[in-house]
Amino acid sequence: MGVMEIIGIAGCVSLLAGWRLYLCIFATGLAMRMNALPLPEHLASLDVLANPWVMCIAALAAIVEFLADKMMWLDTAWDAVHTIVRPIGGALLALAIIDPSDPGTQVIAFLLGGGASLAAHAGKAGARGMVNASPEPVSNVTVSTAEDVATVGLLYLAYEFPLLAGGIALFLLALTITLLVIIRRAIGKVLARRRPPPPA
Repeated sequence: MGVMEIIGIAGCVSLLAGWRLYLCIFATGLAMRMNALPLPEHLASLDVLANPWVMCIAALAAIVEFLADKMMWLDTAWDAVHTIVRPIGGALLALAIIDPSDPGTQVIAFLLGGGASLAAHAGKAGARGMVNASPEPVSNVTVSTAEDVATVGLLYLAYEFPLLAGGIALFLLALTITLLVIIRRAIGKVLARRRPPPPA
């Protein structure tokens, strides 16, 4: 596996962790347990994700997140709590994927992985806040389910086709930036409407 493929996988996984951290941990561990995810020697540190205890806790947390994310405003509270957890988790996943023999690269992976997770989390949390403003709950469940399906599908593609991982990471980054721009504009419009008119 080449350097660019490894960096692509690290970027993709850390970005996806900003959406669904526990699902990323569980799915990666499950793929390893089923021998569907053969890892080179330098990724042996990821073996811990295949530990039954780690998988069990990640699965329970993923189920709680799955349910909480479908309930209007509870998903916002869940995202608020995970503003610290997801970036740290994404950074640690990126760190585990990068070759441990190069400390400099690992520091860069940790910083970029955490930043990518934080950006993805911010885009997700902001978009869900806008969706929650709609009066009906259907859109919330639809968006949440789309996030679940996208996370599983993109995680599979990243590990199964490492050459695509970099492209997937760039796509996710572009999507996150687009969401953040849309959210910023929406917030600007709301604030402009609430601004009192200038005195005559």
